Amino acid sequence: MSGFWQERLDHLKAVIEADVAAGAYYGAVLRVARRGVVGFDEAIGFADGDKQKPLAKDSVFSIFSTSKAFTNILILRAIEEGRFALTTRVKDVLPEFIGAPRDKATFFHLLSHTSGMPGVWMPKPDMYLDRLDELYDAVIQNVHGNVDPGTRCDYSPLAHHVLMGEALRRTDPKGRRFRDILREDLFEPLGMKDTSMGLRPDLNARHVRPDMRGTVPIKHLSRTIAGDHALFEDPDVEAPHVGCASTVPDLSRFAEMLRRGGELDGARILSPQIIKMARQVQTKDYPNELYRTVHLRMGWDEMPAYMGLGFNLRGTQIGPHQLGTMTSPETFGNYGAGSALFWVDPELDVSFACLTAGVMTQAANIARFQKLSDLVVSACI
Repeated sequence: MSGFWQERLDHLKAVIEADVAAGAYYGAVLRVARRGVVGFDEAIGFADGDKQKPLAKDSVFSIFSTSKAFTNILILRAIEEGRFALTTRVKDVLPEFIGAPRDKATFFHLLSHTSGMPGVWMPKPDMYLDRLDELYDAVIQNVHGNVDPGTRCDYSPLAHHVLMGEALRRTDPKGRRFRDILREDLFEPLGMKDTSMGLRPDLNARHVRPDMRGTVPIKHLSRTIAGDHALFEDPDVEAPHVGCASTVPDLSRFAEMLRRGGELDGARILSPQIIKMARQVQTKDYPNELYRTVHLRMGWDEMPAYMGLGFNLRGTQIGPHQLGTMTSPETFGNYGAGSALFWVDPELDVSFACLTAGVMTQAANIARFQKLSDLVVSACI
């Protein structure tokens, strides 16, 4: 038994179909499992606004900031391996990271988005975003601390994960590129065969070309392919904050590894203890400055940031939230710009992985995923 109420899952499908028909977004692929048993696995709608390409369960999506989840997990693994600690100052691994007050930031601050640096989307105007070395140099030169680390939660769209990606590269015992570390230490052990940093050529035919629909304020430029968001079509990308492509089956495997305490099909990535730590709130009552702006603009009540060690958390306050209002407080996951979300509810033993076509505004995306997340919880029996 899957532990789901089938009538409610049927309603979940109907709700997505109705939203797609109304033009809220183009389509969605969603997989939900409970206790490891899949209860909902559907591809609904289309990859494009012209409704010419139906989505499939194995459609390949550019997952935007959901890429950060993979970087986070490898940082937690490096901490477990003793390569550095949560309390290690970033400058002790990356000596170029100097200048007060950012030089006091630790890897704890990077994971919890409390470094004191502003949440910039691009460290230098009109730069290419496809190479880690150039991204790193631009962050070092242009992204400086505003406040002392640990005094504010300011979601970092780019800088924190560029720093963490470089830290993984520099401390890698094998001296590998960041993209190879991802593939060899995470994607291959977990059987994530359709996930890559950059759009691997064999995935191109199934790729859902991102349609930003005017919702993303910056360009994602590639030096090898023309277009405002060509980064997401380039196979040779190394961008730890946004550069991965994946499928719902693969993202579901990643979520299942987390639900199972760091192991899947005999491949152990992390210990249960560090995952338990990572899903605890580390940001006090601070708001997330990025979403504080969204909430104020919409007239919503302000919400605490509820950030853990690399994860967004459900928390306890009722308010607009991508992870829903009915999930348990320690529910944790990550999202990608108006289109992607996975979460794990450790109390209900549920994993949720959803990738969608037709990028939504931040507020609309919060409302959409809150509704879908709550519908999933309502189906748990």
